[in-house]
Amino acid sequence: MPAIIDAHLDLSWNALGFDRDLTKPLERINARESHLRDCPARGHATVSLPELRRGDVAVCLGTLLARSREVKTSPAGPPRIALDHATPEIAYAVAQGQRAYYGLLARQGQLRLIEDADALKSHWRLWEQASGQGSANAQATVPQATVSQAMGPQPIGLILAMEGADPIVTPDQLADWHADGLRALNLVHYGTNQYAVGTGQSGPLTTAGRQLLVEMEQVGMILDTTHLSDPSFFDALDHFGGPVIASHQNCRELVPGQRQFSDEQISLLLERDAVLGVALDNWMLMPDWKTATTSRAEVTLQRVADQIDHLCQLAGNHCHVAIGTDLDGGFGTEQSPQEIESIADLQRLAPILRQRGYAAEAIEAVFHGNWLRFFKQHLP
Repeated sequence: MPAIIDAHLDLSWNALGFDRDLTKPLERINARESHLRDCPARGHATVSLPELRRGDVAVCLGTLLARSREVKTSPAGPPRIALDHATPEIAYAVAQGQRAYYGLLARQGQLRLIEDADALKSHWRLWEQASGQGSANAQATVPQATVSQAMGPQPIGLILAMEGADPIVTPDQLADWHADGLRALNLVHYGTNQYAVGTGQSGPLTTAGRQLLVEMEQVGMILDTTHLSDPSFFDALDHFGGPVIASHQNCRELVPGQRQFSDEQISLLLERDAVLGVALDNWMLMPDWKTATTSRAEVTLQRVADQIDHLCQLAGNHCHVAIGTDLDGGFGTEQSPQEIESIADLQRLAPILRQRGYAAEAIEAVFHGNWLRFFKQHLP
């Protein structure tokens, strides 16, 4: 089975905000919180470090996520636990705690922090050796237990990203964050922060947002355009000349709504040689999905394949489409496609793509090859 690079997982937020020990088996995580009712995702988690290994997820973008909001608000959908904080300074401290969690897991051998292209290349070689798989074996069917046993405690590669720039108190602080290992940044999550306007609202970048883009270009930071409102999106592309991605972003043509990107926006990203990761959140896969109302049986991995197909048609090839699941983004199985009980079930997407005529090379590109190429080129 092909290895996977997942461009969006909120691992540290889940650990610190939901109080989840991600080193434990998924069944134990869910059993521990099955009696809790503070969020629909309780007892329905799909992501843990053992499950990432079982699914051959070799690398992820692991986020720092802490918003600054004077008034605590929740976007449409499940409540967000320990997400909103009164000031950017508090958000900064919370995000530094999340970064420390990743560092501790790295010292324990659970993760391998990847800060430059050489580290990524080295990690990829080690992962393939540990899993006993290379690109030539991408179509082979390997029992999950065998893969897990072969890998053992193999560290999962993690590229540090930030979802919403709220913890960057002022633009001139970006260099410190870069020195701390931050390599990809999106400007805003939901609503408005000191830099931009995101999901659920509409507006351009602020003056500070444009200054932050200048700082990003100077240090070589990757801009993640995910969550930007339309005016902020176009503003960002006009004011930023560095590498761009959309880590977990679906197509508005298939699922109407501001959270998804229009074909015009996707085409502009393709012109910049960006890679776009398809997300597995049901409300981004099915029009008019209603949380706690719509049955998850109505959303299958075929809808994920539809998103991949649409992006490939726009690009004219399979070289810009990838995976950014967001499977731990405040929801669990209750808001995931019906085949997904664990992030390891991402491997079920491969036969669906084969049935649609995707060759092994194209499936590998979507599963990891496109992200691997992009980060080899744009990491320091």
